[in-house]
Amino acid sequence: MFKIDDPKNNIKNVIHAFFLALAITIAEPSTILPLMVHHFSNSVIMVGIFASLLRGGAITVQLYAAFHAQAYKRVLPYLRKVFFFRWISWFSIGLSIFFIGDNNKPLTLFLIGSGLFFFSFSAGFGAIYFKELQAKLFSKKYRGKTMANRQVAGSIASIISGGVAGYVLNHYEAPLNYAYLFMVSSLFMVIGFVTFVTIEEPIKENVSVKEKHFKTFIKNATVTLKEDKRLQQQILAIFLSFSYFLSMPFVILNANSTFTLTGWMLGGFITVQMVGSILGSTFLWRKIHDYEKMLSLSFLFMIAAFVIALFANSVYVYAVIFLLFGIALDGFNIAGMNLVIEIAPEEKRPVYTALQTNISSFGLFFPVLGGVILKFVSSYTVIYLLSILLLSIGFLISRQLKEIK
Repeated sequence: MFKIDDPKNNIKNVIHAFFLALAITIAEPSTILPLMVHHFSNSVIMVGIFASLLRGGAITVQLYAAFHAQAYKRVLPYLRKVFFFRWISWFSIGLSIFFIGDNNKPLTLFLIGSGLFFFSFSAGFGAIYFKELQAKLFSKKYRGKTMANRQVAGSIASIISGGVAGYVLNHYEAPLNYAYLFMVSSLFMVIGFVTFVTIEEPIKENVSVKEKHFKTFIKNATVTLKEDKRLQQQILAIFLSFSYFLSMPFVILNANSTFTLTGWMLGGFITVQMVGSILGSTFLWRKIHDYEKMLSLSFLFMIAAFVIALFANSVYVYAVIFLLFGIALDGFNIAGMNLVIEIAPEEKRPVYTALQTNISSFGLFFPVLGGVILKFVSSYTVIYLLSILLLSIGFLISRQLKEIK
């Protein structure tokens, strides 16, 4: 029989995070992904585009997913389909690099981009179902803990993944090393997905009656957004939190131009970032149930990272930057998910989730803007300063959010 805050569901939630992080860390947009794209293309704009593709595809389907999900009493059957599609998209990237690779770099790059897009496209559905499950399975206080547990487990997995990635990158030539990473990591992804879909899901009693047409749903969602000032303010703050993406994918390129990056250094940066994630989730985020405060603190950690990046000139300073990235990113993730759950009426939860994620996620295209600016200005300092400015504005807006009791 189902019970809220069931430790078994918490364990499965954490196992899913562990194996998913073990898999996708090899495409981290702050480390390996920029260098992989740079192998097939020297364009910094292309690096920005691919960093956006990893998550940006989800934007196109969030509202459509919510249109259907608002009437679902259970979402796990649909999540199973999402997981399969995500896995096949990820595995296909490794196959493309292995069989085509440098023989036809433009085609390989296109297939990598397609795989990343469909991986994130399916996540658009998955995000709606995942947040719906978190709201159904856990209370507010326990949800913060289980999400912090997820982050810690994911960070530990990412440290392992970072070590493995460092070994593979150091012992195999590009692009075969990237192919091996994607194909092997897809196996770990399966373990996490299979574990998560065995979670016991309760039937949702308060569901909305689905509109006959998607166009009607969009009109109703627009009315909801216009009437809820808190939602508007929250979306703006979270959108600005993504302004770190304006510069993050290019930090590793700046480091590579300052000193020679080895595979072990790259794996080390991933490890340090995940250590930051563990420290943040263990000693800070799991103890804060005021998600508005959590969002504000995350802004401060991210601002500090880019302030240091302005003066970075050694591997040790860059290690500090990645440590702060790890702390801040976990805070942003936990706060963003819980804030929308807290303000959404049960029957409208998918709609609120889609509105917040859909609109704020346009910030996932900040890397494209960063790549364009970097191409024409050729200054990392400019994009760092712009990120700091936008993050500072986001911090001020986040300070105006009042805690939901």
